[in-house]
Amino acid sequence: MIIDLIILGSSPYEFDFTLAPEEIDLDGEDAKLKRAARVAGKAVKHIAQTDVEGTISAELEIECTRCLQPIDREFEIPFKAAFVTPENYTQAKEAELNAEDLDVSIIEGNEIDLTELVREQILLNLPEQVFCKEDCKGLCEKCGANRNLINCKCEETEIDPRWKGLKDLFN
Repeated sequence: MIIDLIILGSSPYEFDFTLAPEEIDLDGEDAKLKRAARVAGKAVKHIAQTDVEGTISAELEIECTRCLQPIDREFEIPFKAAFVTPENYTQAKEAELNAEDLDVSIIEGNEIDLTELVREQILLNLPEQVFCKEDCKGLCEKCGANRNLINCKCEETEIDPRWKGLKDLFN
């Protein structure tokens, strides 16, 4: 969805739309949208910047960090972003950045693409580690089998070569 800043007046512009999974490219991340993401919020144009805030509701399929099995998770992602034109953004090399400056984006032209904002917010809010269950056993280092599904005997049959001399001592 595109917000045209020329048409946007000083009163808040409320939006509520959905984005299909194929409209949001997650760049081959370990997550993908299960169904359309719902985005609701408002945009307010000020003299020097335009503020956009709202909530993204999405269901994602994420891979388990240990066993790579797909897991479905629901996300409610609140967001706030500010958009400024290049002439309203500081060009000083020695400027001090505040925490709120990290949410400021520079826009070229008179349009804000909310699709890119939604994509960015989903990627920023993906958890670093996700487990299918708390006691997930993960994949076998030797054969790659999912230890949650089968009990491979790789650890029992193979001996670390560093300890082989010690085993020979007892035989």
